[in-house]
Amino acid sequence: MRGLEGKGVLVTGASRGIGEAAARRFLEEGCRVFICARHDHGIERAVRELGALGSVDGIACDVSDPDAVTRMIEAADAFLDGIDVLAANAGVAWQEDVLDITLEHWDEILDINLRGMFLVAQGVARRMTARANGGSIVMMSSTNAFEGEAGYAHYNASKGAITMLARTMAVELGPRGIRVNALCPGKIQTPLQAKAEDAAYTERYVRDKIPLGRSGTVEEVAAAYAFLASDEATFITGELLVVDGGQLAM
Repeated sequence: MRGLEGKGVLVTGASRGIGEAAARRFLEEGCRVFICARHDHGIERAVRELGALGSVDGIACDVSDPDAVTRMIEAADAFLDGIDVLAANAGVAWQEDVLDITLEHWDEILDINLRGMFLVAQGVARRMTARANGGSIVMMSSTNAFEGEAGYAHYNASKGAITMLARTMAVELGPRGIRVNALCPGKIQTPLQAKAEDAAYTERYVRDKIPLGRSGTVEEVAAAYAFLASDEATFITGELLVVDGGQLAM
């Protein structure tokens, strides 16, 4: 991708799955990368393995904790010598009937997926504004922002809100040279999906709802992250890029 080499990239939720694949792709593009996730052991492993590809560091961070987010952004900004790109990927999901959702479960998903997204994006946008060099923020949403998949009321609500957060921030930050977009993947082969759903459910879903007849890969979503962050997308902001094998086209 044009214009990524040498950029400083912060990737949240990067100890596995899509986030780790995104960090790997940015390193392959010649970026410096700082990663975070909730647990120390996951970050230590990811930094160790990704280190063979280039300049990378990271720390554990609960993105729903404002103080932890402030410390994480300060560490990322120092390591990267300025954050040029944010790939805001941290999130959780699980299936349960809407009648069974407890307030604790509702709060946990909204705290991580939406509150965490806002805290990180706002904090990074403030740094980008202070530097006055523009930047690119890419938020992780989902096709669940557009359709009400059963069993995911709390997750769907968080992703629907993220799409409007991205679009509103794009409107407000555009005059500052900061682009804000959201990625909306469908069924992707990730540890999170495997934990949230049983294999039979995923198999039926893919067969009945995805024209390409398969789940997507983390590398395919990572490529979309790289595109939106790159100079190939300098006139794209406020957009929701769907990566779903044709799912929403049905």
